[in-house]
Amino acid sequence: MSSIKIRSKRKDGKTEIRTLIAHPMEHGRNRDPVTKELIPAHFIKTLIVRHNDKTVVTSHMAGSISKDPYFAFLLNSGEAGDKIELNWVDNLGQTDSETHILK
Repeated sequence: MSSIKIRSKRKDGKTEIRTLIAHPMEHGRNRDPVTKELIPAHFIKTLIVRHNDKTVVTSHMAGSISKDPYFAFLLNSGEAGDKIELNWVDNLGQTDSETHILK
């Protein structure tokens, strides 16, 4: 099961893309409340959004984004049947992707 949820809404010739990603987004400076050891950094480094196989957003991030990040994008186009694909890679090399078809 993907860690990514994608929702879209078309209005006035534009398409709003809303995403929610289940990810811990640890920056490496928090301590475990029990052991008092530092929690290792674990955050999304790169987020890529494609519309019909064309990259429309590339975001390079660091550990300062909150847990389970929410992102919203506005496309100036979008028709029913268009494909939206979202991919991420984190600092530990883990990846995930999700595809959404516009309705």
